Amino acid sequence: MKKKKQVKRILFPIDPNLEITEIAYRTLKKKGPALIFENPIGYNIPVLCNLFGTKERILMGMGLNTIDSLKELGNLIAFLRSPEAPRNFRDFFNMAPKFTTILNMLTKKVKNAPCQEEIISGNKVDLSILPIMRCWPEDVAPLITWGLTITKGLYKNRQNLGIYRQQILSKNKTLIRWLPNRGGFLDFQEWLKIKNNKNKTFPVAVALGPDPATMLAAVTPIPNNISEYSFAGLLRKNKTEVVKCVSSNLEVPANSEIILEGFLHDEFSKEGPYGDHT
Repeated sequence: MKKKKQVKRILFPIDPNLEITEIAYRTLKKKGPALIFENPIGYNIPVLCNLFGTKERILMGMGLNTIDSLKELGNLIAFLRSPEAPRNFRDFFNMAPKFTTILNMLTKKVKNAPCQEEIISGNKVDLSILPIMRCWPEDVAPLITWGLTITKGLYKNRQNLGIYRQQILSKNKTLIRWLPNRGGFLDFQEWLKIKNNKNKTFPVAVALGPDPATMLAAVTPIPNNISEYSFAGLLRKNKTEVVKCVSSNLEVPANSEIILEGFLHDEFSKEGPYGDHT
């Protein structure tokens, strides 16, 4: 992105309370570069905005160069949805590149991950140390807008990845918003129906700052038989590295900047009010 002048670093101190959003939104409307705010006021963690603000950067995140490349990706997804066995040696030879690509769909489990170099737990957990933005003047509280949320149904083999916004309630509590038809809620609903004394809480993890391919995989409508981690590996042409959570058996993107681990309870509340964050 730097070589293509698709990212700009802002060294001047900017406030995550309204100011960053105003600058990012104005830049987005002009189809400007992604912005890295190096010195958000009151924090020592940079803020990245507008990563996928143009078609070109979306294609870059998917490992593609042109819009026409999407057709090839679509053909590959169609093949994965209903794979056909080669009928002869020529078919096998023609399909060989697809099989090579499929190998990248396997996840790679690691034990030592950048996202676990420093672990904060218990009473030391404090979300206020993160430069979580408040985007609009009448927003009730700061809002995590691009948190990659990882869940798993009690009796499902696959994990679900989705982008669900989360309202900050206190230093160690958030309110997650997901629609009834989304994978994360379906996993949670399954837990609500069959919870017992052994499963009093529902584990959830939120990845902040994973790689672009994993982020895009989480918002792409892919076939049910393909996991988001597998699709991310397909996009970047390299296996997705995952690591087991500290507090649960969920697996999270190993190269994320930050991982939030926690548990959901049988509690519901109204969200907001919030402005439009799409």
